[in-house]
Amino acid sequence: MTAPLELKEVSVRLGGRLVLDRVNLGVEAGELVGIVGPNGAGKTTLIRAALGLQALAGGEALLGGEAAGRLSPAALALRAAYLPQERRLAWNITALTAAGLGAMTQPPARAGQLAAEALAKVGLAHLAGRGVFDMSGGERARVLLARLLAARAPLILADELTAGLDPDAQLMALELMRAESAAGAAVVLTLHDLGLAARACDRLVVLDRGRVAADGPPRQALSERVLGEVFALEGQLIEAPAGLVLAARRRGEAA
Repeated sequence: MTAPLELKEVSVRLGGRLVLDRVNLGVEAGELVGIVGPNGAGKTTLIRAALGLQALAGGEALLGGEAAGRLSPAALALRAAYLPQERRLAWNITALTAAGLGAMTQPPARAGQLAAEALAKVGLAHLAGRGVFDMSGGERARVLLARLLAARAPLILADELTAGLDPDAQLMALELMRAESAAGAAVVLTLHDLGLAARACDRLVVLDRGRVAADGPPRQALSERVLGEVFALEGQLIEAPAGLVLAARRRGEAA
């Protein structure tokens, strides 16, 4: 079976700087993969390269076995749903209309149904008719999460999924992504919070200066060595009743 996402030796240069350096990544249906790394490691560039939104200096990015950069917008929408890091809405449309934009390849009635279902999942069914500019920032972030869910795509790519969400909504968003992967979608998230990433994801890919420093289950990917070398942290992942927890401090800080 063809993988929903495959990066083969992908390199990207921005302003003459090598931002991604021969990155290999495959994501299968039903996987929830977290992309983590320090600021400037290449996380956002990786997501954009995977979608064909960023020109490659080498290698290839495949969505469902086809080159991402050669797909039409409609074909791309059928293969992948995308939540960019930049959370912008240009018009004061209703939450229902905004969420329905995720299902633009569907007939209008079906798009409306998918949008309503997605708003219910994020706890905003009661605000379906409210303009997005008349909402709080957190509510707008949940509307955009609903737009992502309404796409019902086989691959979900979310850059900083939890940005703009309060703590309980962050957990809700991660639970929704787990439900999507359990239903068969391939899910790829960039995350800053290593503890949340370890708890929520089946697998973590650690980027460091554009290269894959580690790729595996959370305990393996965030080993003491990787935490020290990539994140300058002293500590480890430990088991807790709620799941894995990162017990660490900045290198050199007093205990």
